[in-house]
Amino acid sequence: MAEPTTYVYDADGAILGRLASAVAEVLLKAARDGREDKVIVINAEKAVVTGSTTSVLATYRTKYELNHSRKGPYYPRMPDMILKRTVRGMLPYQKKSSGRRALRNLRVEIGCPKHLADGDLPDGHALGDRSAFERALPDRYVRLGEISANLGAPAHRWGGEQ
Repeated sequence: MAEPTTYVYDADGAILGRLASAVAEVLLKAARDGREDKVIVINAEKAVVTGSTTSVLATYRTKYELNHSRKGPYYPRMPDMILKRTVRGMLPYQKKSSGRRALRNLRVEIGCPKHLADGDLPDGHALGDRSAFERALPDRYVRLGEISANLGAPAHRWGGEQ
């Protein structure tokens, strides 16, 4: 069996849905083939959601306010968890074991961890293919960090204002 690979994706300037679908596809293919490939997404707070600021913030505020403290549904405020939740929505994690295994092999980071910070990746790590979702930034967009700060998340954790 081949050595498991860890793919590293940088979310800086990537459109959230396109990034999430590319990551979900990599994870699901690996899980269905029986490989233990992992995916790390760094700089989650710098991913972008397209649309006007007011409509995007209103949409995420509505999702968050569905929350009930004891009953759910629980919608996250932190940018790393919002990105992970978006990928989770693209996986069959409730119906198939391959979807659950795929979600378990996903790690999303705010900022960039020290061992991945320099351009030299450790052994067993490879840069993920950005060609599937690489696009120029649209005219109207909101960064995931701004959405999280608007929902009340502690923005000082990723260098945002609060």
